[in-house]
Amino acid sequence: MPQPAFDVLRALAIGSQALGLIVVITLETVLGDAARPWQGVTLGLMLAAALAIALVRVYRRNRLRKQRAARRDDSDHA
Repeated sequence: MPQPAFDVLRALAIGSQALGLIVVITLETVLGDAARPWQGVTLGLMLAAALAIALVRVYRRNRLRKQRAARRDDSDHA
């Protein structure tokens, strides 16, 4: 099965990481040394977003495999 031309999950992953980087740099610029705790929170949110996106990708892949296997089993029994 060919890959779609636009992968929403990949776009979300790239977008969330880019946004996180922008927030980290902005915090450093605006708050200076006081930005450290907020940068840590931002990093944690970036990691949580990456993990959630990875879990959705695994869930979708496994669901697709199960559907393909079920179709294969149905065609073998027909």
